[in-house]
Amino acid sequence: MIHASNLTKRYADRTAIDGLNFEVKKGEIVGFLGPNGAGKSTTMKILTGYMPATEGTVTVAGYDVFESPLEVKRSVGYLPETPPVYKEMTVRDYLDFAARLHGVEKQGLRAAIDRAIEQTHLGEVQGRLIGNLSKGYRQRVGLAQALVHNPPVLILDEPTVGLDPKQIIEIRNLIRGLASERTVILSTHILPEVQATCSRVIVINQGRIVAQDSLDRLTARLQQGKTFNLMVRNRSSQALEVLRSIPGIKSVAEAPQASELVTIEVRPEATDIRDQIIETAVKQQMGVLEFFAEKLSLEDVFLQLTTTEETV
Repeated sequence: MIHASNLTKRYADRTAIDGLNFEVKKGEIVGFLGPNGAGKSTTMKILTGYMPATEGTVTVAGYDVFESPLEVKRSVGYLPETPPVYKEMTVRDYLDFAARLHGVEKQGLRAAIDRAIEQTHLGEVQGRLIGNLSKGYRQRVGLAQALVHNPPVLILDEPTVGLDPKQIIEIRNLIRGLASERTVILSTHILPEVQATCSRVIVINQGRIVAQDSLDRLTARLQQGKTFNLMVRNRSSQALEVLRSIPGIKSVAEAPQASELVTIEVRPEATDIRDQIIETAVKQQMGVLEFFAEKLSLEDVFLQLTTTEETV
């Protein structure tokens, strides 16, 4: 649905994005993740035809962004970081205006506006001035204008920035509900946003893509080996030594802050030895209370990917 090849944008002596290559398939919600200034908004503007690239090619819904810009704009719903709303207009009048700009035919205008209002739950405020609405509702109006022409692709740039927790949850639910029918790129630097809505992430740092994968696979690839936590009633020195003797175990350490906790680090190349760890602990009468794998947090993944020059 979206394909970018060697996408580059330069401003005089500064390169905003450098040789981006990525693809987004139909029906995916992909998070475009990176710190502020990484090149996210620049990429979104190029994908929507708002800004030309210096080099590279982009196709959206089968159309080349540079050769067929009007067809691309008909295929894309775009919500920039600041919603492009006119505060002196009512919600319904503004959506009528947006629909006409997108080329919705006159006989289909009412149905298109009604559908966008229903999808974004704006029915109770459709007759009110946009300037009198809360920020959360104005964000919904911005999303409704991106949907009013029923595009197959949605590009959302920081769609929940500045919203309160309740409003964030509402917008996330809206985005998830739309994904079954559309392809969505969600640009953000807010980590829970990606975790809550996206099936895959593209991580960008200093204008370059440093990773593309699902969060689970990225975590597995970045985590060197495995770390397990074993909660026990008895962590005798003899039992710990027996655990250390299991092939594939790198280290076994007692957590000083918790008398019941044992941390077991497994070498990266080791096979799955969880059953051996449990069997050994039981045979050594350690009194197993709990056993679980320790995973990298989303923050850990993000920091590893955006503080190194090496591409993952």
